Amino acid sequence: METKKLHVDKDVDNSENYAQAVDLLNKSEVVAFPTETVYGLGAVATDEEAVKKIFAAKGRPSDNPLIVHIGTIEELSYYTYDIPEVAKICMEHFWPGPLTIVMKAKADVLAPSVSAGLQTVGIRMPDHPVALKLLQQLKKPLAAPSANRSGKPSPTKASHVYEDLAGIIPCILDGGITGIGVESTVLDVTLDVPIILRPGGVTKEMLEQVIGPVLEPNFEQQQIESTPKAPGMKYTHYAPDAPVFLIEPNEETVQQAVTHLKLQGHRVALLAPQNFNEITVDYYFTFGNANEIEQMSAALYDALRACDKTDATVILATSTTREGVGTAIMNRLEKAAGGNWFQLQKQ
Repeated sequence: METKKLHVDKDVDNSENYAQAVDLLNKSEVVAFPTETVYGLGAVATDEEAVKKIFAAKGRPSDNPLIVHIGTIEELSYYTYDIPEVAKICMEHFWPGPLTIVMKAKADVLAPSVSAGLQTVGIRMPDHPVALKLLQQLKKPLAAPSANRSGKPSPTKASHVYEDLAGIIPCILDGGITGIGVESTVLDVTLDVPIILRPGGVTKEMLEQVIGPVLEPNFEQQQIESTPKAPGMKYTHYAPDAPVFLIEPNEETVQQAVTHLKLQGHRVALLAPQNFNEITVDYYFTFGNANEIEQMSAALYDALRACDKTDATVILATSTTREGVGTAIMNRLEKAAGGNWFQLQKQ
C-alpha cells in the first residue's frame, strides 16, 4: 500500500487534500492527522470495519479502548447519555482542548471495538485547526489513538507517523509539529469523585480549580486496573527499542551510572535537560531547559524516537517534577521504563 502524505497549511487552499482524507474515511479507511497533543490515527467511530483497521495497523491489544474525537459539542448527545454537570463544566472550560472525558456510552451507536467491551466511552474535542476542519467536513466522529505502532513513542511529526506506518495506512495529513506533545488528560466522571485515568495537558490543579476534588492514582496504583478504561493504563507504552531506566536528575549520579554501564560494555543514550551536556555519554538528547516543563513535554517523544536511530543498548532518562504537566511527563517516562529506575549496586 502506498502511504500518501498530504500537506495542509493555513495559508493555502487545502480543500482537495481534506476532500481526499474525508473520502478515504467514508470508505472505511484510516487517516493519520495532527491534534494539539500528538498525531492520531482516525477511523469513523461508528464503522466497525474501519475501527478494526486501527487495531490492525497499530498492532494494538483489543482490550485497549479508543478515544472518540468530535468536531462540535452538540454531537456529544449522539454517543453518550446521563451527562453529569461536572462534565459540562469541564467542557465549558477545557473544550476544545486536551481533555478526554469518560462518560456513559449509548448502546449500539459506536462500533463495538471502540469501547473494548466497556459501557463507557472517552470523548474529546481537539484544539487543532486541521483536526477540527477534518471532523467538521466529515460530520462524523473519529476514533483515534496515537498514530504509531503500539507501545512505541507517540508521533509529534508526520515523519514519525511515516516511520511507523508507511505502507500500512493510506494517508497522513501533514499539519506540522504538534504543540503539547503528550496525549490528552483522561478524566472519568462516572464516579462520585472524578478520577484522572491518564495525566496530560489539563492538569489535576487546573481541573480542581473548576470542579473541586479530583483523584489521580500514581503509576503503581494504575497497574492494579485489570480492564483499562482509558488508553495507556495497562501496557508498556511510549518505549524505544533499547531498555529505558529512570534516574534522579543529579549530574554526579548520572555520570556514575553512565561510567558503570559503559564498563559493562553498554552504549548509553541520555535523555536529560540541557545542563547535563557536559556528561561523557555515547548519545545525548536534551529535553530543553529543566525549568520549562511545557518545552520538555513537547520534546519528549521526539527524544525517545531519536534513541531508536542510534545503536544505544541502554537509555537513561532523568526524572522531573510531578507538578502540573510534569505529572504527565513522569507518567510517560514511567511507562517507557516499565517502572524501572537505575540503581547503582554498591560493592
